[in-house]
Amino acid sequence: MRGQPQALDRRLYVQLQAFTDCLDSGPVVEAVRRSGLESAVYANVNDPRGIGIVLLDEDPAAFAGPARALLTSPPFSALTPLPAFTMLGRTYAQGREADLEDFLLYRTRRNVLNPATPWAVWYPLRRVGAYNRLPRAEQGRIMMEHGMLGRRYGEAGFAADVRLECHGIDRDDNDFVIGLIGAELHALSKLVKEMRSTRQTSEFIAKMGPFFVGTALFQAPPSTRPRGGAR
Repeated sequence: MRGQPQALDRRLYVQLQAFTDCLDSGPVVEAVRRSGLESAVYANVNDPRGIGIVLLDEDPAAFAGPARALLTSPPFSALTPLPAFTMLGRTYAQGREADLEDFLLYRTRRNVLNPATPWAVWYPLRRVGAYNRLPRAEQGRIMMEHGMLGRRYGEAGFAADVRLECHGIDRDDNDFVIGLIGAELHALSKLVKEMRSTRQTSEFIAKMGPFFVGTALFQAPPSTRPRGGAR
């Protein structure tokens, strides 16, 4: 039975900002907590002085307003930004979502801000141009193989994924920002390894990374709405 067509002119934007020279994460966590912004603070496991901040908002102007004010004030003003790790993307749909509003606006919030899943691997990627010239049906088969692998990990509780489009809003001309979220880091690493064998990754990815690997120091409670109801 065919579902009813859905349309929604709203998206959730997600940005990662990374810093180093953080000798005490306590003031950072407290400043983020006081800001009231939907956010997560990560310890960068590859940099003993590194932290990452993930910010979520439906209004992209928030990143030039309240988020900018937060990240240019103490204690952030004493830290060293790492712009090579900056990632910005927006949620998108593929037309098969049972609940479009929940998928676009709330699913990512639940995944990123879930205290039971503190580990995260964030990275951008860019496809080779040849992918965009493939017939739509061929693209669908390629993505189905890739998506089924991620779905298997998700259904087993090993990893939740955040998939964001960043066409035209990424400084390095990447196409997507990916977040892999889970309770254990080894499961996220294994998922990345297994994805290397899919046709999408092995034939059509021009570049992946840099990779930001972190464990949560703080996760704000996500904005929610009743499933299947109005916001």
